[in-house]
Amino acid sequence: MNDSNQMGNIFISHRAIASIAHQAALGSYGVVGLAAKSLVEGFAQVLVKDPTLGVEVDFANDGITIDLFIVIEYGTRIKSVASSVADTVRYQVEKTLGLPVKSVNVHVRGLRISDLD
Repeated sequence: MNDSNQMGNIFISHRAIASIAHQAALGSYGVVGLAAKSLVEGFAQVLVKDPTLGVEVDFANDGITIDLFIVIEYGTRIKSVASSVADTVRYQVEKTLGLPVKSVNVHVRGLRISDLD
């Protein structure tokens, strides 16, 4: 992302936006993790720990599009969790960067059962 003003230029990388979205998603109720969006990314994650795993960012003139690939806690309402994650990520990115988010697409990659203690 590139923004210019009278003081100079501001450059925001895809990675910075993805990192903000990643942290916001992990902090949402019902989310236990983010998943690789492809098998290749899953193998790469084994070799290098990436803080932007499961997040894909795309820039356009009318805003930012974010795709999240999440794993949800078994027993929670999937639709409610996905909606909450989308709202939280949109809010955090817009608040932090001051740029409009066109859409947040949430892809549920799986369910995880926590310890039954």
